[in-house]
Amino acid sequence: MFLSVLRPEKNFEELTQAEFQLIFNEWYKPVRNFIYYKCGDADLAEDITQDTFVKLWETRQRIDKTTVKAYLYKIAQNTAINHLKRQQLLFKFRKKQTNDRDYDTPEKLAEMNEYEEKLQNVIALLPDGGREVFLMNRIEDLTYAEIAERLGLSVKAIEKRMSKVLKIFRDQLGTEL
Repeated sequence: MFLSVLRPEKNFEELTQAEFQLIFNEWYKPVRNFIYYKCGDADLAEDITQDTFVKLWETRQRIDKTTVKAYLYKIAQNTAINHLKRQQLLFKFRKKQTNDRDYDTPEKLAEMNEYEEKLQNVIALLPDGGREVFLMNRIEDLTYAEIAERLGLSVKAIEKRMSKVLKIFRDQLGTEL
């Protein structure tokens, strides 16, 4: 196991790229398989696994080296859940658009496809905290108080994040969701 290779006096933020490479080599395939079992899509599992290791590298100074495995799996699971929430939002949006629109003309189809693409781009641009609050509110139908409790933040902080997200939607799409 990799953790025994580390010298006890080192903390995680001091890991060299070579040491990080050892972690990557040891845990990449198991984490990818874990995500594949969750989502059933090999390409998506690869993407989420790569994102997981990027996040691990970016947060390496806050990690206890004895908990690398648990932290990797937690990052992977949260990343997969966030992806699925985005997909749910898109599904709800498409369903609503399908019910609201008349598809008799190619122009209307093109307009709908263009708007859907813009929506996906805007969701991708949202800051992580804002995206999380937005999806919890719009997908899970949680109140600001419930979101604040789950995230350990104040209701005012949630309101501020949601306000910023809705401003981004107004600016980018000319509408709120």
